[in-house]
Amino acid sequence: MKILFAAAEVAPFIKTGGLADVIGALPKALHEAGHDVRIVLPKYRDMSAAYSDLLEHWGAVEVPVGWRRQYGGIEYLAWEEIPVYFIDNEYYFGREGVYGYWDDGERFAFLNRAVLEILPAIDFWPDVLHCHDWHTAMIPLLLKEHFRHQPNYAGIRTVFTIHNLLYQGLFPDEVLGDLLSLPHTYYTPEGVEYNGAVSFMKAGLVFSDHVTTVSPTYAEEIKTPYYGYGLDGLLRSLGDRLSGIVNGVDTKLYNPATDEVLAVRYKSSAKKKQENKEALQEELGLPVSARTPLVAMVTRLVEPKGLDLVIRILDEWLASDDVQFVILGTGDRAYEDWFREAAHRHPSKLSVQLLFSDALSRKIYAGSDLFLMPSKFEPCGISQLLALRYGSIPVVRETGGLNDTVKSYNEATGEGNGFTFANFNAHDLLYTLRRAIEFYHQQDHWKQLLRNAFAGDYSWAVSAKQYIDIYERVARDA
Repeated sequence: MKILFAAAEVAPFIKTGGLADVIGALPKALHEAGHDVRIVLPKYRDMSAAYSDLLEHWGAVEVPVGWRRQYGGIEYLAWEEIPVYFIDNEYYFGREGVYGYWDDGERFAFLNRAVLEILPAIDFWPDVLHCHDWHTAMIPLLLKEHFRHQPNYAGIRTVFTIHNLLYQGLFPDEVLGDLLSLPHTYYTPEGVEYNGAVSFMKAGLVFSDHVTTVSPTYAEEIKTPYYGYGLDGLLRSLGDRLSGIVNGVDTKLYNPATDEVLAVRYKSSAKKKQENKEALQEELGLPVSARTPLVAMVTRLVEPKGLDLVIRILDEWLASDDVQFVILGTGDRAYEDWFREAAHRHPSKLSVQLLFSDALSRKIYAGSDLFLMPSKFEPCGISQLLALRYGSIPVVRETGGLNDTVKSYNEATGEGNGFTFANFNAHDLLYTLRRAIEFYHQQDHWKQLLRNAFAGDYSWAVSAKQYIDIYERVARDA
């Protein structure tokens, strides 16, 4: 099949979160299965020169943005046999960062229209156009309204994936006509209206041929008021047009046997993993201690990640237990300040790294014993899969993809690859951490946990087949 991915970010070119990892890995798995897969994304100023210097200018199109006619440059890179097209517009994307600008509605309206406008220029007519999150969610509606009457566009089917329903792309109703050239008749509860605004996300849900999200549990959760953010009724109405497919990870890119940033590379050796732990303790300025369990978080410092639970228990836990804790990430100033101060209170037990570092994150996956994700909600989560890949045992709350990928250890049967708790409750978190640490000190059980972690298949192979089944289904229905 011919499949075009449209997204706002793609690893390794530009990344702010897990969305980029998915778009960087899933197309490769589909390509390996024999499909013609291509990617389109914006060309950002912050893209590494290691990639931007390799881009080949392919051509340009004129992109209507309401009454405006904007330049849409097309630049090209063949990346691991995947053709990648970068939409170039200095006014919209020649800025620092990716999101958070006052004119994001216009910036991403441009991107949605540009994805469809470039198809004749690149001479690629996909069977399926796969759109991701609100940034590309208007594409199915624009295809219906502006392009479906053209023969080459008539057979294109659309799949839309929700990576995080919290971020919906809400803008004033003027964007319909002024930026998207869409009639105001779409501004209804059955169309794109949401609480007095235009929802890009809702357009993807209503007008795409199939909707997926990034885990089976999350697909069920978002049908409830608590997780649905006002869209639960619409999501329930989709019926079998909504599927949950758990993410994988790029097992070639994230491989402890070949990862060059590690102190010692390993496949499944507890001894070599221990050497990475000691190297990490030394690098972080923590006492080097093989016996002391090292617990880690690599996360955005934002409220949905369950940081309020961690804050509630951290002082008590570090003061009373023989344990070390490292947290890596950036985010809300209040969380950054709290953890910065906590590091002064617990200098020999707590390392706070307020930065983004892919290399350090890999060292933490390899060097930590336990990996903590107490999320309030987690559509899929990739960090727990990377932790398992590197042999760091997850401690997670039973929500979204965490519930689908981490199974609580059963000491009677030896089954399970982590430790879980159900309620969003600080005491449950502390109890589960202490239970995990009890097993850390029981060598037979810990060896079994490591075997289970290393034996898991965290690749995209199974998930890619599920996506192919959906692509084939919507193509048949064309």
